[in-house]
Amino acid sequence: MYRSPSHLSEETRQSVAEALNARLADGLDLFSQIKVAHWNIKGPQFSSLHPLFETFAVSLANFNDAVAERAVTLGAKAYGTARHVAKTSRLAEYPQETTRDMEHVRLLADRIDVYLEGLRQSRSAAEKLGDTDSVDLFTGVITEFEKNGWFLRASLSE
Repeated sequence: MYRSPSHLSEETRQSVAEALNARLADGLDLFSQIKVAHWNIKGPQFSSLHPLFETFAVSLANFNDAVAERAVTLGAKAYGTARHVAKTSRLAEYPQETTRDMEHVRLLADRIDVYLEGLRQSRSAAEKLGDTDSVDLFTGVITEFEKNGWFLRASLSE
């Protein structure tokens, strides 16, 4: 661990940084899966879903950056290479041959659910460790991606 301006103990900073890096791996994986859907979508809902997926990707890229920078601020390193993400992400592999619009919606909604589960676990861990700044960061991501998941699920409802 590097020196940090944080008031938290080194042990606490290390624990939170591990959670941040786990969420970074999931977030980077989700970002790439959203982009695959964005690039390959076909079907009647193309004109509304194509830009929606791009909006999700841009938002997630910003959150991924904030998560990585929080880990570094705490004195850790941020791990985000494609090989590291492939080894550590909790998300299922994306079926890259998928093209149908509503199939992409279902696949992304399922992956956002897994991403949110990890975020909530990490937020709880940060709460127990007294890192309110990381809690705030996780809460912001959760709030945004609960909404994004709802947008997708609403598209699947009758």
